[in-house]
Amino acid sequence: MSQPSDANELNSELEDLVATSDTGARKPTGAARNLLMSIAAIWSLFQLWIASPLPFLVGFGVFNSTEARSIHLAFAVFLGFMAYPAFKRSPREYIPVVDWILALIAAFCAAYLFLFYAELAERPGRPTTQDVIVAVTGLVLLLEATRRALGPPLMIVALVFIIYSVAGPYMPGILAHRGVSLEALTNHQWLTAQGVFGIALGVSTSFVFLFVLFGSLLDKAGAGNYFIKVAFSLLGHYRGGPAKAAVVASGMTGLISGSSIANTVTTGTFTIPMMKRVGFSAEKAGAVEVASSVNGQIMPPVMGAAAFLMVEYVGISYVEVIKHAFLPALISYIALIYIVHLEAVKAGMQGLQSSNPPRPLLRKIIGFLTGLLLLMALSFAVYYGLGWLKPALGDAASWVIAGALAVVYVGLLKIGSRYPELELDDPNSPVVHLPQTRPTVMSGLHFILPVIVLIWCLMVEHLSPGLSAFWATILMIVIMLTQRPLMAAFRGEGNTGSAVRQGFDELWQGLVAGARNMIGIGIATATAGIIVGAVSQTGVGLVLADLVEILSMGNLMLMLLLTAVLSLILGMGLPTTANYIVVSALLAPVIVTLGQESGLLVPLIAVHLFVFYFGIMADVTPPVGLASFAAAAVSGGDPIRTGFQAFYYSLRTAALPFLFIFNTDLLLIDVDWLHGIIIFCVATVAMLIFAAATQGWLLVKSRWYESLLLLLVAFTLFRPGFWMDMVHDPYRSIPPAQLEQSLERLDKGSNLRIQVSGQDDIGQPRTFFVLVPVPEGADGAERLDKLGLMLMQDGDRTLVDMVTYGSPAAELGFEFDQEIVEILAPVDRWAKEWMWIPAIGVFLLVMGLQWRRRPAAASA
Repeated sequence: MSQPSDANELNSELEDLVATSDTGARKPTGAARNLLMSIAAIWSLFQLWIASPLPFLVGFGVFNSTEARSIHLAFAVFLGFMAYPAFKRSPREYIPVVDWILALIAAFCAAYLFLFYAELAERPGRPTTQDVIVAVTGLVLLLEATRRALGPPLMIVALVFIIYSVAGPYMPGILAHRGVSLEALTNHQWLTAQGVFGIALGVSTSFVFLFVLFGSLLDKAGAGNYFIKVAFSLLGHYRGGPAKAAVVASGMTGLISGSSIANTVTTGTFTIPMMKRVGFSAEKAGAVEVASSVNGQIMPPVMGAAAFLMVEYVGISYVEVIKHAFLPALISYIALIYIVHLEAVKAGMQGLQSSNPPRPLLRKIIGFLTGLLLLMALSFAVYYGLGWLKPALGDAASWVIAGALAVVYVGLLKIGSRYPELELDDPNSPVVHLPQTRPTVMSGLHFILPVIVLIWCLMVEHLSPGLSAFWATILMIVIMLTQRPLMAAFRGEGNTGSAVRQGFDELWQGLVAGARNMIGIGIATATAGIIVGAVSQTGVGLVLADLVEILSMGNLMLMLLLTAVLSLILGMGLPTTANYIVVSALLAPVIVTLGQESGLLVPLIAVHLFVFYFGIMADVTPPVGLASFAAAAVSGGDPIRTGFQAFYYSLRTAALPFLFIFNTDLLLIDVDWLHGIIIFCVATVAMLIFAAATQGWLLVKSRWYESLLLLLVAFTLFRPGFWMDMVHDPYRSIPPAQLEQSLERLDKGSNLRIQVSGQDDIGQPRTFFVLVPVPEGADGAERLDKLGLMLMQDGDRTLVDMVTYGSPAAELGFEFDQEIVEILAPVDRWAKEWMWIPAIGVFLLVMGLQWRRRPAAASA
C-alpha cells in the first residue's frame, strides 16, 4: 500500500514544482477556480482571434500591434496575481481580496494603452499627471508580478536599471549620465513601444503564445504520451535503451514545449525509473533526463520562444533562424545518445526485453530503407502535386487541399483504430513490457499532421510564424474534437456522446493550460522590456561596451568567455527568454563590433545563438538549475550531484557555441546543399569524438593522452581552417590605392576584407574590418560604382570621398572621410578540408591503440 501513496505524493510534489515555476502554484476552488480557468481560456481564444484572418474579413476586432500587446499584458498580469501567491505561507486554496484588487489595478494599467490609445496618440511625449500615475503604478505592479511568477532576480535586475535611469548624475565615473526625469521615464517605459510594450512583448503576443498553445493542445490530445511510447518501442531494447529513449522522447517533446522544467517532469516521471531499472544510478538517470530536456529548448521550431525574438533582433526571416539553429541542435542530440551509449557500455548494461518479433538484420535494413524511400516519394508527390494544383485550381485550391487533408486525417484514424489505444504505463510497476513498434507508431500517426502543416506553412508557403501556428492550432482543435468520436465509431464502441464530451473537455484543458503556461513568459518579456528600454534611453549600452572591452583587453575569446559567464550567472535567476533578451541587448552588438575590430567578422545570428545556448545551460548549472531539482525529485537522487552530472553531459552544448562563432559553416551560413550534408556528417563525427574524449571511453577506457588526442581530432574536424591558416595565409595584402584593380581581377561572388579607419558614433577613433562582396560588372570601375563607393587619394592615404545612400557600401558601414588602411584579397590555396585527413589518421591511431587492449579488457 505504501508504493501507490508514495507515487501519488511524488506526483503531487512534481505538479507543485512545475506549477511554481510555470503555471502558478495557486489552486483555488469553487467560483474563483472557474473564473481563473475561464479568463485563461478567453486569453487563448483572444490570441487565436487576433492571429486569424477573421477580424479583417468581418471588419470587427482588428487591433494594431500596440493595442494587442496592451491586452496581452493585461491578461498576463491579471492571471499572474490570481495564480501566483505572494509568499510561501500565502493561501493556495482561495484568492485573497488584496490579490483581487492588485490584479484588477494591474490589468487596468496594462490595458491603459488600449483603453486610451486615441488620446495618447494625440499627445506623444507629453504625459499628463494621470498618465504618470498609471505608468508608475503599472511598473510597480509589473515588478511585483515578476517577483511572484519568476522570483526576485529578474525583478531586482529591472529595478536596478530603473534606478540607474533616474540616478544617472549621481553615478560614478563612466557610468554617469545626465539622468532621466520621472515623466520621461514613465513615458519611455510605459506609454511608448520602447520599453515594456517593446519588441519582446510584441513577439510574445504575435508568435510565442500560439506556439505554446499549440504544444499544450498537442500534449492534451495525447501526443506527449505517443512520442514517449514510440521512442521506447524503437530504442528501449538497446544497451541503456531507456536512457536513449529518454533523449529521443525529450527531443520530440521539446519540439512542442518551451519549458525545460515541464519537459523534465513530463518525460522524466516515466523515463527516470526505467533508466534506474537497467542500471543507471539515481543521479545519472536524472542527469540524462535533464540534459535531454534542457536541450529541448535549442530544438526548432519553438526554441523556448527565442527563435521568434531572433527574427526581430537579428532582422532575418524565421525560416533562416530555423535553418541556422537546426544543425547544432541535431548534432547535440545525436552526441547525447552516444554519451548514454558509452555510459551503458562502461557499466555493462543491457536493454529491456523487446516485444517485437525477431527479424534478421538484413530485413530490418530493407524495411527501414523502404520506409525512407516511401516517405521521400510521398514528400516529393505532395510538394510537386500541390505546386501543380494551386495554379490549376485558383481560388478553390485552399478548399481542395483542406478536403484532401481531411481525407488523410480520417484515413490515418481508420488505420489507428485497428490497434489498441495507448495507455500511460506505471513506470514503477515491477515488470515492464516494451510496446511493439508497429502498433505504437500506427496508433497515433494523425498527431504528426498538425506538425507537418506547421512546417509546410513555414517552409513552403512562407507564411508568418504566427499565421502558420494559427492554422496548425486550428487543425489541432479539429483533431481534439473529432479523434475520439471517430475512433469510437471505427471500433464500433458506440459511446460517441462521452467521446465527444471528452474531446471538448481536453480542448478546454488545453486552452487553459496554454494560457497558464504563458503567464510567466508574458510577464518576463514585459519586464525584460524595462531593461531594453533603459539601455536605449540612457546609452548604458555604449558604457558597457567600453567596460567589457577593457575587461577583455580587446581579446575576442576572453570577451566570449565573459559573455558566457554573464549568461550563466543571470540564467540562474532569470528564465531563459528574459536572460536571452537582456544579454543579447547588452552584449551581442559589442561582440560583433569587437570581432570587426580584431578581424573576425562574426554574423549577428551566431552571437545571438551563442548567448541563447549559455542562457539555457543555466537550467542545468548547479547550484540553482531548477531542471536538476525536478529530475532529482523523480529519481530520489541528490539534486546538486544530479546538476553536476548533467552539466558534465552538457559540455558538448557548451562547446558548440564557441565552435560556430569561429566556424559559421556549422550554422549553414553561405553553404550549398552538398557542402551542408558533408558538414553535417563531419560535425556529427566530430561531436561523437568529443563526447568519447570527455567520457574517457571509446572502445575501452581511454588513457589521458588518448583523450587529449581525441579532443585534438574533434577540434580539427570542427575547425580545419585554424590549422590551414597556419600552413598558408588565406589572404594577401594589397595597397588601398589598388582597390579598383583588385575588384576587376576577382570573380563575382568572392569577398575582399577591407580594414577601415574612422570614427564611431560619438567621435572616438575606431578601426574595423568589413567583408566586401564583389558585385557584377564589366571592369573594376563599374564594380566600385555598383558598391556605391567613391574614393580619393590624399598623398599616400586612400579616403572615402562619397557613399551612395542605400548602397551596399552604406550598409557595410562605409562613411565619408574614412581611410582604407589595408585590403586583403583571397588567395588560391588548398581547401581547409584537407586538414580532415591527418585528423582522421590520428583518430584511427587511437582506435588501433584501444583495439589492441580490447581483448585483454574483454578477458578481464
